[in-house]
Amino acid sequence: MTPIIQLLFALGLLITVAKTCGYIATRFGQPAVLGELIAGVIIGPSVIDLIHIAALFPNSASVERTLIEFAEIGVVLLMFSAGLEVDLAAMSRVGRTALAAGSLGVIVPIVIAALTALVFGYAGETALFIGLILAATSVSISAQVLRELDLLHSREGLALLAGAIVDDVLVILLMSVFLAISSDGASESRSILEVILRLVGFLTVASAISWFVLPWIAKRVDQTSIGAGVLVVAVVSALLLGVSAEFFGGVAAITGAFIAGIGLGRSEHAIKHKIEEGLHAITYGMFVPIFFVSIGLQANLHLLDAAILPFALFLTLGAIVSKILGAGAGGLLTGFNGVSSLRLGIGMVSRGEVGLIVAAIGVNKGIIAKEIFAAIVLVVLVTTVITPPLVRWSFARPSPIDPQLLENMDGGE
Repeated sequence: MTPIIQLLFALGLLITVAKTCGYIATRFGQPAVLGELIAGVIIGPSVIDLIHIAALFPNSASVERTLIEFAEIGVVLLMFSAGLEVDLAAMSRVGRTALAAGSLGVIVPIVIAALTALVFGYAGETALFIGLILAATSVSISAQVLRELDLLHSREGLALLAGAIVDDVLVILLMSVFLAISSDGASESRSILEVILRLVGFLTVASAISWFVLPWIAKRVDQTSIGAGVLVVAVVSALLLGVSAEFFGGVAAITGAFIAGIGLGRSEHAIKHKIEEGLHAITYGMFVPIFFVSIGLQANLHLLDAAILPFALFLTLGAIVSKILGAGAGGLLTGFNGVSSLRLGIGMVSRGEVGLIVAAIGVNKGIIAKEIFAAIVLVVLVTTVITPPLVRWSFARPSPIDPQLLENMDGGE
């Protein structure tokens, strides 16, 4: 088969299996995303290793690389959709909570993961970088579950999304500082300053463009005869601001896409509805299932031998507990009750693609070994798989104060 035929075959198989497993999960009262994640584990190298079956995919490396790239598009569009549904006025009321939860959600995992690595005999620099890896959160999965539960606009959902931005910014800054200090160049202070200036500059410019320019463009395009014009504006905005986030701001592409979604969410109701309707078909019909399956495709649990497995298990436990404690404490300190704080902490447990990206940087620079990367993959896989049912369970618990009522109150924020 030619490479393109192999890719089409792989896409057809993966989307079919993902959607089927997602449907089965919903029949058992679980979110569809859980079934799609499990589908990835089954298809991936941990069980079947479908993509590397030579008889089916003789050019497996190219197919796998392209699937991962499709998955990256999926997470960008997913976070754009999350931003599109955000009520910025409501999010501003959880600003202090987001800042506290995002900050403590970074600090506590760094401390716990670094101490765990030190106990298992890893050097200080390696231990600190492992902490940075596990500080990175990925709320794409939590956002999807909250959307399925129609709770993305709740107080906890808004705090979760805003806290994830704080988390992403802090991790990128700390990682940049770490890499600057650990290297032996002569312009380290300038490099750190450059990182900060790039970040602040991007957030300022991107927010201004998204807030003032994108809704105006969408309105003008909607008045033309361009086919699916406003949908094109939405997709292009998500992709280009995602690129700008990485290239100019030095932060993850999902941050730029999320900001673009918030800006276009200010559009007129009819325009916003067109974007949501068209984007839903593209995103959930193709890209998002591939994203969730791709997590399993990147996980090869056979690399976890007897020597590394205990460390991986302790690291996984620490990763779960640290996010719940850190982000949850941020909620408690800023007026959230116990149940809402628990929901916030659980929602930030998943590491997802962000943790894998940071870990890959560590491997490429020789900071961590490949067996540590295998342990990180286990952490990412476990935290990603358990987050959907935990989020669903936490929102099934009654809260002393109705979150829907709190949307219309300051609640001490």
